[in-house]
Amino acid sequence: MTAAPPAPAAAPRESTPHTATPHTAAPHTAALHTAALQAAARITAAPDGRGGTALPVLRGAGPLALRRTRGDARSAHVCVIGSMAAPLGGDRLALHAEVLPGAVLTVTSAAATVSLPGADPGPARYDVHLDVGEDAELDWRPEPVVAASGSHLILTTVITLAAGARLRYREEQVLGRRHDWTRGTPPGRLTSRLTVRRAGRTLLDQQTDLGHGAPGWDGAAVLGPHRSTGQLLTVGRPAPPPPPDGADAALLSLPGPDATLLAALAPDALVLRRLLDGAPGPGAGPAPDRRSPDDTRGRRS
Repeated sequence: MTAAPPAPAAAPRESTPHTATPHTAAPHTAALHTAALQAAARITAAPDGRGGTALPVLRGAGPLALRRTRGDARSAHVCVIGSMAAPLGGDRLALHAEVLPGAVLTVTSAAATVSLPGADPGPARYDVHLDVGEDAELDWRPEPVVAASGSHLILTTVITLAAGARLRYREEQVLGRRHDWTRGTPPGRLTSRLTVRRAGRTLLDQQTDLGHGAPGWDGAAVLGPHRSTGQLLTVGRPAPPPPPDGADAALLSLPGPDATLLAALAPDALVLRRLLDGAPGPGAGPAPDRRSPDDTRGRRS
């Protein structure tokens, strides 16, 4: 299948509350105000009857543009493209992917998801629901979620696996952008929960609260000097290799003979990706303490 044409550049949003399709700003507008929006995108993958995977439902919404790209003979590949700045404060985004029995789906993204402050002082919410049927497979590998200074994102992911389902799920979280740190501003806040159930039984249920405003997030028992965290969950697939000695990472066995979780902390997104992909390379050891002498909270200056 021919790859889809590139998506248009991300567009600004006008102050139309609770809409997934913003309007174009009027000319000569002195300032563009943004308001919260709601958008829900959906992907359904199903066997095509010829040994491959079809996408009977591929419906983007608001900032979540979906494009089918070239996959292999058995699988379908969908890329999530940000079509506008999102999530902003007060936004309500959702993405539901369903892999029907016998189908194989890979989902990636074109760029990182950057949480930004908005006109609405409340947190943004992003709900992800992933359902994988019997003898189906999902490979979920989006780019990192980045919490920019002044933002608060509540990220909720629920994964439901049937018996015999296969999963590779990668999650990466980065606190602050580079220029946030160079300006001496604290990172945004990222509150996330991941719940995984297989055949009706809970396989994993964890919650983290990181970033400015979260209690103890930069203490030695949580992130310490690190500013990136991530995990690689595999179910019914080969386990990743153990992390290298000296890395702030651990490979854990989950209930069942074929479920593992690789959890890692890193000073930045590049080192984190190397740890999760099994190719640590330079800089994968313990992070240097970047705190200034008078900063007891661990914030970079």
